[in-house]
Amino acid sequence: MPQHVRTAFRVADDQPRPVGWAGMRAWQCGDALIRPVTDNAMAAWSAGVLENLEVEGVRIARPLRSSDGRWVVAGWAACRFLPGTAEPWHDEVVAAAMRLHEATAAVRRPRLLDDRDDVLSHSAAAAFGERRLTLDPRTGGDLFTELAAYRRPIRLVPQVVHGELFGAVLFDESRGPAVLDLVPFWRPAEWAAAVIVIDALAWGGADEAILDRWAHLDEWPQALLRAMLYRLALHAQHPEGTAQTLAGLEHAAGLVSSRL
Repeated sequence: MPQHVRTAFRVADDQPRPVGWAGMRAWQCGDALIRPVTDNAMAAWSAGVLENLEVEGVRIARPLRSSDGRWVVAGWAACRFLPGTAEPWHDEVVAAAMRLHEATAAVRRPRLLDDRDDVLSHSAAAAFGERRLTLDPRTGGDLFTELAAYRRPIRLVPQVVHGELFGAVLFDESRGPAVLDLVPFWRPAEWAAAVIVIDALAWGGADEAILDRWAHLDEWPQALLRAMLYRLALHAQHPEGTAQTLAGLEHAAGLVSSRL
């Protein structure tokens, strides 16, 4: 981490300590956590939302401004360091997501989503039938096509949601769940919850009953289907995706199919 970045965030005298942060590398400097960002505009928007967002029962890693008021300095952003670790408490993650999205329901759709052009946005659009993608049949494309035939119209209301919360919620026994950032999508809250469930089934060792524990959510089968299609589209486009790495998603797809 460059010295001028630490100086800008007022932690020049604190020795940086490498830490894991939502599956990525970051550096703890005293009470601050500093991390590289790939999209400065997105990081600045996220910081502006999280600065004053209040979520019942959820800790928010409050963003930190630099000495001249910026959220991002030379591709680096900072927030308060929150103690905790990622745990396989999948239902608690879904519950935290639902509380988070109650709070973000009032956030206006950011204009920067209009110009978003990445694999996440493409995959979500494909999952909702808004975009056609050419997907490798060996790494998820065939399964995507098969499941997409079960897609039905939904009336769920889109809003700002964090679409990548699996593995990104930290738990501290004395303080509860913590959310570190905001990866924005303009999609229903039920879909964001379903993505967590799909991830938990595919890679987190979750029991099948998690599908039923959240079945009270509106249009749950179709939300699950779109979450499943989203993950399949991502996997089929991933440069390291193989038939072997598809196994977890195939397992989840079998469970979801039985509920359609």
